[in-house]
Amino acid sequence: MAGANSVLTDNSRLSRSDQLLFRLESLLTLLGGIVILLLVFLATTNVLGRWIFSLPISGYVDWVEQSMAFFAFLGIAYTQRQGGHIRMDILVSHIHGWRLWAVELLSTFLMLLVTLVLIYGSYLHFYRAYNIGDSSLDINLPTWPAKLVVPFALTILALRLVLQCWGYIRAIRQRTERPVAVPLIEDAASVAAAEADSVMGN
Repeated sequence: MAGANSVLTDNSRLSRSDQLLFRLESLLTLLGGIVILLLVFLATTNVLGRWIFSLPISGYVDWVEQSMAFFAFLGIAYTQRQGGHIRMDILVSHIHGWRLWAVELLSTFLMLLVTLVLIYGSYLHFYRAYNIGDSSLDINLPTWPAKLVVPFALTILALRLVLQCWGYIRAIRQRTERPVAVPLIEDAASVAAAEADSVMGN
């Protein structure tokens, strides 16, 4: 797994596109965090209301179910950009130079194909829920906004994967060891040091 802050930048069009998309990804991740914070407040209010006043929040489970799509998917492209998704580096860690970027290009392209299929399927799922007026069981909360989040977030992920494919193709052509706009693979010691610095607030 590549560690955070392992994406290099320069003045190229690729890097500028990467940084522009990264701003959007960061905003979406922030929104996902805000949803989690609001969910914590909602849970606290529900528990206190049930305990003190015997008055829980109506439709609490419905709200929790709908919010899960927001914090589960809004940060998916951000995590991909930072190289934060779990991956197996046993074989890849022994490959270097342009061959490494060729393997990364192949895996990223396959991820892009899978993501495009998921976008299509999740959009159909949203469209069906919107057309039939699907709603939650308790308070009849419309389900389509939460279902729309999934294809939207996956579309941002697809854009990120396209940029990373561009970055790997550029790295192969330039025969560079440290390309821009893609997460660099770091060894376990570097990742552990970065995580320790993060915990210590550095």
